[in-house]
Amino acid sequence: MDLVVKHLMDHGIRPSVQRVAIMRYLMEHRTHPTVEDIYRDLHDEMPTLSKTTIYNTLSLLGEKDALSLLTIDSKNIHYDGDMSPHAHFLCRCCHRIFDVALPLGLDSDGMMPVGFSIEHSHVYYDGVCNMCSGKGQE
Repeated sequence: MDLVVKHLMDHGIRPSVQRVAIMRYLMEHRTHPTVEDIYRDLHDEMPTLSKTTIYNTLSLLGEKDALSLLTIDSKNIHYDGDMSPHAHFLCRCCHRIFDVALPLGLDSDGMMPVGFSIEHSHVYYDGVCNMCSGKGQE
């Protein structure tokens, strides 16, 4: 079975052509896209795909915990198909979002008071990436 179809079904989502295309895009493009990015990149291959379908699909995927909604950028919601525990870094110059490893201990609910349970966790950093600071690897 296709990995994307399995991912959708594991989250209780019926795999339509549009849902599979959007989820595949998120899993293959680790760029933390916005709705506009997804529409721009998929529209040529799927001319009938509308922004409304993308919004509705992303909303469903978020409700079913099949993706992460990133609110690190105050102007746009970004989407991440990587559900493994990790943090995000927003570059203030180029506005790209990068995946970064979580500091040890932040992915554990051992730090929660008795009776609390973590359902979602988001760790965001911002600053300047190595390319914008001129320290990128050539």
